[in-house]
Amino acid sequence: MTPTTILILIIVYFGLLILISNIVSKKNSDNDTFFKANKNSKWYLVAFGMIGTALSGVTFISVPGEVGNPDLQFKYFQFVLGNAIGFLIIAKVLLPLYYRMNLTSIYGYIEQRLGVVSYKTAATIFLISRTIGSAFRLYLVVIVLQRYVFDAFQVPFALTVLISLGLIFAYTYRGGLKTIIITDTLQTFFLVSSVFLTIFFICRSLNFSTFEAFEAVKESNYSKILFFDDYLKGNYFWKQILGGIFVTIAMVGLDQDLMQKNLSCKNIGEAQKNMFTFTGIFVIINIFFLSVGALLYMFAQKNGIAVPMVDGVARTDFLFPEIALKSLGIFPAVVFLLGLTAATFATTDSALTALTTSFCVDFLGMDKTENQNKPNIVRTRHIVHVGFSLLMFLVIIVFNAINDASVVKMIFKVASYTYGPLLGLYAFGLFMKSKTVLDKLVPLVCILSPAICFLITKYSSLFLGDYVIDNELIIVNGLITFLGLLIISKPTTENTRY
Repeated sequence: MTPTTILILIIVYFGLLILISNIVSKKNSDNDTFFKANKNSKWYLVAFGMIGTALSGVTFISVPGEVGNPDLQFKYFQFVLGNAIGFLIIAKVLLPLYYRMNLTSIYGYIEQRLGVVSYKTAATIFLISRTIGSAFRLYLVVIVLQRYVFDAFQVPFALTVLISLGLIFAYTYRGGLKTIIITDTLQTFFLVSSVFLTIFFICRSLNFSTFEAFEAVKESNYSKILFFDDYLKGNYFWKQILGGIFVTIAMVGLDQDLMQKNLSCKNIGEAQKNMFTFTGIFVIINIFFLSVGALLYMFAQKNGIAVPMVDGVARTDFLFPEIALKSLGIFPAVVFLLGLTAATFATTDSALTALTTSFCVDFLGMDKTENQNKPNIVRTRHIVHVGFSLLMFLVIIVFNAINDASVVKMIFKVASYTYGPLLGLYAFGLFMKSKTVLDKLVPLVCILSPAICFLITKYSSLFLGDYVIDNELIIVNGLITFLGLLIISKPTTENTRY
């Protein structure tokens, strides 16, 4: 598949998204539409569209690539099971709270429960984490597009990033959440179709029937799911389950991005129906992602295809695109590219909208303005949207300038640490009803907790020996924050219950 063909496909794809955006936002592009989708989103569209948001481009290419690692294989599915439990907890505990308080930004709970400084701290944590996290995910996929498409046209990396973010801005800046509910549904369709069709094409190349493919994956050296062998390792079952639960609660239930979509449903019943449906689809689609990985390695082994090397290092992230774009034919290549593009941009467009919403609501107080839909206020929102697009661009350029995959991943990991303080803040608010905090000291606690966790991971071998800290770190992070808040707490004069 030539770079020109891929480029034409990308242009057509985004042309379709921009057309949908113009149709959806033609009648109304005010702040109520942008922030809440007018509170009339169909739960089944939200549930299906959230798959595209939850499964980023990183998941699309990295999860299948990691299957070839003997210590990983289908290990990721343990984490997915933990995710599923976390989603159910969100549906039964957090969503009722958010609906009862009629929140636009979920961090409004912290304001009412702990105070203004705590509220601004929680919102700032989200803005920093989501900006870095989304930029990192987009960066990893843009370098794939750069390698297989834009290098052929001698387009600089910075321009590739700018074009990508410009296209996302073009179809989100007017309709916001209302547009994304529709476009993410379409993008999820491309994503899911890509997974199933990729399996079909690889099976056809390997001369497998459906049953034979199932048996081949099952009997392969790539399909081990449950790891009970060594609790010291990061792949240990209970580490993955507990990590999956708490990572989901913190990075989904306490994250404005995915929760904003849930809050656009008409009522709590529909929002919960959405979460239950989404959970089932999420678990099933991840099984197929892992199966794609096993089949890719079988295909590579049969055809003598090595894992691509980048700067002298084997990059499993590139195995899927290497095979899809060069070895399966033009139609499978189109299918892969649509899936990768959909996974990437469904995540980024949602994040960009959530960042704009959080800043406008949590720092500019637009939801408290008498008429938030005045033209000058809507223009301010447009400026904020542009600002976050440019900020994400700058972060990606910094990632690329560092040019060290381990350093970039460390930056992303440090950003993910900040969700631990969110977990601690909400846990304190929900479980310590008889106490409140010294509001001005909360930022200090939320800075110290991730810093302590970073030191724990850096020097863990000194006091934990061979024990490998994995996803359970977020539990430790949340607990340290909770204990810190407890230290700076005092009894409330009046119990406030939400």
